Amino acid sequence: MLPYRGMQAETYKKQSVKHPCHSSQLVRLKRIEGQIRGIGKMVEEERYCVDILTQLKAIKSAISAVEANVLETHINHCVQKAVSSRNSKEFQKIVGEIKDLLKKR
Repeated sequence: MLPYRGMQAETYKKQSVKHPCHSSQLVRLKRIEGQIRGIGKMVEEERYCVDILTQLKAIKSAISAVEANVLETHINHCVQKAVSSRNSKEFQKIVGEIKDLLKKR
């Protein structure tokens, strides 16, 4: 698990934060991993450019689906918890994380 932005790994590990499980995404991620290996093979075999591009688009779509699922879980678990806690600092931290995430798009 990666530390929060700007947080030292040791500090992060010591916190007793319970995060939602994303193991349901592993099947999709393994499928994406296989697709990437397949594209590598296509490149090695000098396959037609449009065929490679088609597969790259499929991977981007699959990654977007995983991203949407993880985000939905985050909203339903982490954001919901921050809102219901009525802890202003926790809520502002979550809002900051989401703002930073959206800037990366």
